[in-house]
Amino acid sequence: MIQLNLKSVFACVLSATVVATASTTMLPMSPAFAQARALPDFTDLVEQVGPSVVNIRTLEKVTPRQNQPGQIDPDMLEFFRRFGLPIPNMPNGPRQAPPPGHGQGPNQEDQPRGVGSGFILTSDGMIMTNAHVVDGADEVLVTLTDKREFKAKIIGTDKRSDVAVVKIEATGLPAVKVGDVSRLRVGEWVMAIGSPFGLENSVTAGIVSAKQRDTGDYLPFIQTDVAINPGNSGGPLINMRGEVVGINSQIYSRSGGSMGISFSIPMDEAVRVSEQLRATGRVTRGRIGVQIEQVTKEVAESIGLGQPYGALVRGVETGGPADKAGVEAGDIIIKFDGKKVEKSSDLPRMVGSTKPGVKSALTVFRRGASKDLTVTIAEIEPEKTAAKTPEKAPKATESKMAQALGLDLSELTDKAKKELKISGGVQVKASSGAAARGGLREGDVIVAVANVPVTNVATFEKVVAEQDKSKPVNILFRRGEWAQYTMLRFNP
Repeated sequence: MIQLNLKSVFACVLSATVVATASTTMLPMSPAFAQARALPDFTDLVEQVGPSVVNIRTLEKVTPRQNQPGQIDPDMLEFFRRFGLPIPNMPNGPRQAPPPGHGQGPNQEDQPRGVGSGFILTSDGMIMTNAHVVDGADEVLVTLTDKREFKAKIIGTDKRSDVAVVKIEATGLPAVKVGDVSRLRVGEWVMAIGSPFGLENSVTAGIVSAKQRDTGDYLPFIQTDVAINPGNSGGPLINMRGEVVGINSQIYSRSGGSMGISFSIPMDEAVRVSEQLRATGRVTRGRIGVQIEQVTKEVAESIGLGQPYGALVRGVETGGPADKAGVEAGDIIIKFDGKKVEKSSDLPRMVGSTKPGVKSALTVFRRGASKDLTVTIAEIEPEKTAAKTPEKAPKATESKMAQALGLDLSELTDKAKKELKISGGVQVKASSGAAARGGLREGDVIVAVANVPVTNVATFEKVVAEQDKSKPVNILFRRGEWAQYTMLRFNP
């Protein structure tokens, strides 16, 4: 009896197992399981794009120095220069730069300066790389994957975007395909090919971590977790269609090696720069002559802008394009050529990509209302220094409301008004309490309170008296040529 029962139990268990197994095999695969089975295979991409990637070595001419045989590994030089790190000591002392006048005599010799990567842009030998890879080099050597080596001519470099174009005398070269950066998505698989530490045609892969990453004045970088190391600079970032979508340019590192954060120049921006370099050897950018900063949430709410966006104009260059167009310090530029300025860093890119001489529409937010202006774009030039702080008023004027904010004020002199090109305002003689915490200091000129223009101390007193003392009040002030907002709370 016991034996029969055991057999029945085993039969039931076996039957249940078979049924469970059968039902399991009939279930559809989970998305995670299906995704794991569909991990990308980069082998075809490497075969397709690999021949278009080149190794770049740079040389400099120096005069040999006696008794200093020790030299740092040239493959590391690019890293130390790129990230501003001191060159480490060597057994026979650090590598010294040649003194002025050296490197021009008959005894000069070529010494390795650095290594990097690049990729073939056109079949007739145009090659794109980073500006910092070839900057300052006396000679540039390009090695192809078939081991052919060429001396390259530098067509042009642009330090602002870190893009360079060099040319080798060759034809029938395998050029890359340029991809559409706008189609690139965060989380998408990408691949890099380059020469980290001189190891030619090394392949690494990862995903796009972020787009539009602000790390430069004129470029919204692509952030990835692709392993990028010294020597990868100038190499291509490639999507799964075998198209180049970026130039590997920078890494974030505390150790000198990859830490999973790397930045690439978007290819659409790089192509625009390269076209100018190939045509004229230089890049022309537009400017309007303003100094700007980000609009904070507190400032946006206090002046009635609502959401924080646009670029706060801290200062306007006298006689510059913005000045002639009617832009004033304290304005917030919210549109350029009909396009919304989401953040302050957008404006230099928009203006910079506009051809000098073009008339562009500009929309500013001023004292609670929008105003449309027209500005003629000029060519970018070195920044000018700000004017000195205007002459201080000789005598302070008592103001109870000013004291409630920690301010000691005086009337603005006619000379100061003329220098600042303003019709009124009050000057800060001293600041303490809330005013000091808000950044106001002696010599600053307050031109508006709570979006209301201030012409003199009496006007300031009247406007401040009307404010809700339980809430902070926005102050627009000038410091020399530059203007900015601050928020002040009334002293208890």
